[in-house]
Amino acid sequence: MAFFSKLKDRLFKSSNKLEEGLDAIVEEGAEDAAPQQSVPEKTPEVPPSTPPVEVPAEQPVEAPKSPPVEVPSETPSEIPVDAPAEIPVQTPEQSPRPAEPVTKPAEPVTKPAEPMAKPSIERTAAPDPAPATPGLLGRLMGRGKVDEPRRALDDDMLEQLEDLLVGADMGVDTALRVTANMAEGRFGKRLSTREIKELLAAEVARIMEPVARPMPIYAKRPQVVLVVGVNGSGKTTTIGKLASQFKAAGKKVVIAAGDTFRAAAVEQLQVWGDRAGVPVLTAPEGSDPASLAFDAMTRAQEDGADLLMIDTAGRLQNRADLMEELAKIVRVIRKKDETAPHNTLLVLDATTGQNALNQVETFQKLADVSGLVMTKLDGTAKGGVLVALADRFGLPIHAIGVGEQIDDLAPFDPEEFAAALTGLERS
Repeated sequence: MAFFSKLKDRLFKSSNKLEEGLDAIVEEGAEDAAPQQSVPEKTPEVPPSTPPVEVPAEQPVEAPKSPPVEVPSETPSEIPVDAPAEIPVQTPEQSPRPAEPVTKPAEPVTKPAEPMAKPSIERTAAPDPAPATPGLLGRLMGRGKVDEPRRALDDDMLEQLEDLLVGADMGVDTALRVTANMAEGRFGKRLSTREIKELLAAEVARIMEPVARPMPIYAKRPQVVLVVGVNGSGKTTTIGKLASQFKAAGKKVVIAAGDTFRAAAVEQLQVWGDRAGVPVLTAPEGSDPASLAFDAMTRAQEDGADLLMIDTAGRLQNRADLMEELAKIVRVIRKKDETAPHNTLLVLDATTGQNALNQVETFQKLADVSGLVMTKLDGTAKGGVLVALADRFGLPIHAIGVGEQIDDLAPFDPEEFAAALTGLERS
């Protein structure tokens, strides 16, 4: 749970709008539906507001019930005192009856009757708008599940969900497939934001479940792990973290600094090697990386190492010459061991978005990629591309990274990732 908390805090913190987008989609639909229910409540309030205030002067309607008709002539000043106390209770029902002939003597009565009539009118009108008010406040302040806004799952909502998922780097094909599965058997049903998040998280976890597998460890010694990727994807850091974790698990690890063209990469690996107590094999700057890989295999065999991790120079997938150099490394190490490399890890930068799909396709052809590691899910990453990769290629996702610390690289958990992606809280 510690890594999940870190993942949820850092994942998509800069640019992810998926969680906010889901809230907005549901609230928009709920607000569109709200006026249709509130209009009939407001309209009946308008007519009663004007007539009842003037109609309290209908005391003469009930005056016939009091036998002394002579009272108006003898005691006109006493009528307003007794009349308002009894009449407001009955006037709302008898308000439509006209009382034109008596309006003149009743004019002095209307002024004191108004303050008495208003409270009675407010008491009868209040129950109508009252149910709508708590629902609105509950929606704005997020109080309780009873007042949660809900929206019917229709074509418009599905289209908005598709756009939202595409914007989260999930890709058009995957977004269509996810929303279609979410709508199956639920079309027309009114759903809250949390229910939609749960459906989306369940669908994402279902896609990711088959690919969530740790890097396999074989009995072969040394097990050769070739790490590839484009410039700046985080290969060197990933190798250092993996080597440290394998070392802590009791494995004997050797690292080969195959990025012979960048001195900073060699120095960075040496720092990680010192920190983890793992030897780092290097070669002069500009040396042939394939030659270094061959020498590293010889050294690992002599030392009885369990794992040999070979770093490679970053290369763009559209650079044919650099990709051919990678193919050469594979050919050379296979002269030492026909089954090598036993693992080829492609490190992907999550911030590249849909371009990661092209990288996987190219590297898979030349280096026979066996598994993926996704880095930089903190920062500006949107994360949906990982779902698209699983949906399209089905390659194992061994680990994900959300920072620079040693514990910021962890095995991939599909349920934790789905919950973090959608903003769900896990118990």
